[in-house]
Amino acid sequence: MAEESREELIQKVNNVITQIRPYLVADGGDIEFVHLTDENEVQVELKGACASCSMSIMTLKQGVEQAMIKAIPEIKSVDAVNIAY
Repeated sequence: MAEESREELIQKVNNVITQIRPYLVADGGDIEFVHLTDENEVQVELKGACASCSMSIMTLKQGVEQAMIKAIPEIKSVDAVNIAY
């Protein structure tokens, strides 16, 4: 992937995270972009209440990942680096 388009994709990912963040913050959590892999997999860190919530995997996959893929079809998945699956 060309560096410019990679940077554009990262910017789009951060824009989606910015849109999702208020919903997580309202429940005492937060989300932070960590890395975009060469396979277009987004790695994030869940913080605050989201880091220890028993529903965090559902929030990540059914909420964050679906919103991310809908907004950016190039994205293959969203995974948290601080959750044991």
